[in-house]
Amino acid sequence: MCCSIGSIVDRKVLMNEKLSIKLNIGGRTYPLTIDRDQEEKYRKIAKRINELISEYSKRYTKLDSQDFMAMTTFQVVFENTEKADKEDESPVLDELKSMDEELSDFLNE
Repeated sequence: MCCSIGSIVDRKVLMNEKLSIKLNIGGRTYPLTIDRDQEEKYRKIAKRINELISEYSKRYTKLDSQDFMAMTTFQVVFENTEKADKEDESPVLDELKSMDEELSDFLNE
């Protein structure tokens, strides 16, 4: 016997946690193995990418699909960077506001 029942059950559990999907992005199919609970997120991202590619292809009819992918990539990374920058500043701004309130309360005593 090569495997114990415990290891067979463990493998089955691991297999159930992963999901094989195919995403169509820019007219190409990409097979992926993902965590089952992440499927919706992956599909939403693929949909957003395809929407951006479509917008660029309508606006810039003389460019090719490689250009649309590059422009889409740039836009998505730019948006994520902007969001990350705002999130990085948020705790600092909250702390400064709190310190300002404490200082105002102290000075008003």
